[in-house]
Amino acid sequence: MKEVLEAIRNRRSTRNFLSEQIKDSELNAILESGVYAPSATNKQPWHFTVVQNKDLIDRLNHSFKEFAKKSDNDYLRKFGSNEKFHVFYNSPTVILVSGEIGNKYASIDCAAAVENMLIAGEALGIGSCWIGFIEYLLNSEEGKEFIKELKIPEGFRQIHAVALGYKKNNLTNAPARRENTITYIK
Repeated sequence: MKEVLEAIRNRRSTRNFLSEQIKDSELNAILESGVYAPSATNKQPWHFTVVQNKDLIDRLNHSFKEFAKKSDNDYLRKFGSNEKFHVFYNSPTVILVSGEIGNKYASIDCAAAVENMLIAGEALGIGSCWIGFIEYLLNSEEGKEFIKELKIPEGFRQIHAVALGYKKNNLTNAPARRENTITYIK
């Protein structure tokens, strides 16, 4: 139990990855952790697409940035215009998490799967970063060709992504936690 709690406390978003690909055994353990996430009425409304092709990851990044530059959202435009920004932080592995269209809890259930994968990655010494930006591209008209290439099943939409890889540096200092966030009623 102590190891699980330590993984939860120590996990931080990694934005600086080594180029070395993670081992298949590690990837499979992380994916299995996602598959075993809780879901409303056990619908398991997710689909995971694993991308380890550097060219495809870089093309997704480039297309996202072009898409973001044209956005009416100032925050997105800032990232799209930043030459140094990579939407997946140059990670060697990306897991795209798609949810069933029409399932009102798909986004929440997929978030639970992502959290399981992040914690499992930390327990295995794998860095991770929860990526939300890519959904803007993949759920747009411009993203339709990627959806086909990524073989995201019909009836699913892109919700979350996870960047995975070995950490270039190991940061475990947690920022201070907000106070007064727990109320006990006994």
